[in-house]
Order: sequence, then C-alpha cells, then structure tokens
Amino acid sequence: MDIHQRLRQLLNERGWTEYRLSKNCGLSESTLANIFRRNTTPSITTLEAICKGFGIALSQFFAENEMVELTPELEDLFNKWVTLTPEQKKAVYNMIAAFNRY
Repeated sequence: MDIHQRLRQLLNERGWTEYRLSKNCGLSESTLANIFRRNTTPSITTLEAICKGFGIALSQFFAENEMVELTPELEDLFNKWVTLTPEQKKAVYNMIAAFNRY
C-alpha cells in the first residue's frame, strides 16, 4: 500500500485540505508538508495521530476494502457489545436481524 496515496484518498473523500487535517490531528502544518511534499514516510506515532484526525483506526487506514468510520456512537456501541455474555450477544443480534427484516 502506498501511504501517501492513501492519505490523499482520505483527504479527497472528505474534501479536506492539509490545513484542516493538521487542525484535526494536532500535527503542525510543516510536519504534514514534509510528508506530502518531501515524500517522507510518517512514523507510526504520526500516522496514529493522522488517523485520529480522520476519525479512523490505524487498522482502517490499512484496510484494502470499504472502510467503515468508527463514529463516537459506533465506538460506544462496540464497547458495550464486548462486555455482553454470548447469550446476550445472540439476543441483541437476533433483535437487530428482526429490525432489518422490516
């Protein structure tokens, strides 16, 4: 995967500028300029900050298929899901399946 191409893709999908990304992720404009214009590879720490600015997980950055953004609502739902027992998960899943039938 080309990291620079993926960064450009994410910017274009959102209609963002590098300036907007720098404000969202807390990195300086010069740091992002080095990545984009000098073709430097960001460190994992920098890439994590960029992903946080985009509102995605690092794993989503590297995903090859359709990306699902982890909104605060989805993150809350996921955090609650992982605490459920297998029986509770099955009940919730069945309820969601029933809603989708209608």
